[in-house]
Amino acid sequence: MTPTLHDVARLAGVSIKTVSNVVNGHPHVRPSTRDAVERAVAELGYTPNLTARNLRSGRTGAIALAVPDLALSYFAELAGMVIARAEERGVVVLVEQTGGERERERELLRSPRLGLTDGLILSPLGLDAADLAARPGSYPTVLLGERVFDAPLDHVTMRNAEAARAATSHLLASGRRRVAVLGAHEGAADGAAGLRLQGHRAALAAAGVPFDPALVVATRFWDRSGGADAVRDLVARGVEFDAVFGLNDTLALGAIRALQEARRRVPDDVAVVGFDDLDEARYSIPSLTTIDPGRRWIAQAAVDSLLERVGGASVGDSRVLSAEFVLRVRESAPGPTRG
Repeated sequence: MTPTLHDVARLAGVSIKTVSNVVNGHPHVRPSTRDAVERAVAELGYTPNLTARNLRSGRTGAIALAVPDLALSYFAELAGMVIARAEERGVVVLVEQTGGERERERELLRSPRLGLTDGLILSPLGLDAADLAARPGSYPTVLLGERVFDAPLDHVTMRNAEAARAATSHLLASGRRRVAVLGAHEGAADGAAGLRLQGHRAALAAAGVPFDPALVVATRFWDRSGGADAVRDLVARGVEFDAVFGLNDTLALGAIRALQEARRRVPDDVAVVGFDDLDEARYSIPSLTTIDPGRRWIAQAAVDSLLERVGGASVGDSRVLSAEFVLRVRESAPGPTRG
């Protein structure tokens, strides 16, 4: 027969209430009592009736995560970090892909599927403030990404401009003066591309290096082919450059491939810096110097903020939480040598 809460209590020599407190993670239980209950749970093979618990609490024990595209390494790794943090907090994650399209993001906010979850972590690309204002106001939602909306929602983001400035400053400190930027998006001032380009230009201005628009290459997609094609375009146009700043790591990794095809040595002829600190950045040849924007912290902060809202914590109308960044110096741009 399936073991019950009563069986666990009888074997551990405690009350049913004490067993319930241990199973539900209540902190105010003596360590010796907790150990006794956990041993009884393991011996009997007891598992809580989650359905009954959820009916009593009005919660599902699941949250939703919506990202543009899991084929992009950044979002795939971020999703893994969100899932890991959610497991630590005792909830599961249902993952949705939106393609970054406004209509699909709007549809998601109205979808009855959200009724299967207690809250949503959303990385929007197409939504505007009016779309968010039209969402069900009682459904807990946390936003990810660069676009900070004037909405009563928690927003977890990264320091795009400051981090990009640090990346370009690193290249300039090593003596590079012709820094090509790959991945610009025309007219996008408040997205990742626009903010990172702002940071790049701020670093140039601080160092007294003129900005040359010929060194900025727009790409439709932030993938390896986009980075490789951008470098091939620079070479074909005869643009001189001694460094590359890919606005994300996959652009930078594609750039390294095209530079090798063009017989440009990395970093001797051209130094390369990326942004995101993907796992593969450590294992490319050469390994990629890049910005770690604090993705693990972002994932943890998003889950924790959402669960605070789900639990009804009084934390104010909205918060903007910004991760700290770190420049990871590796072989593709080792920095200045010191004598």
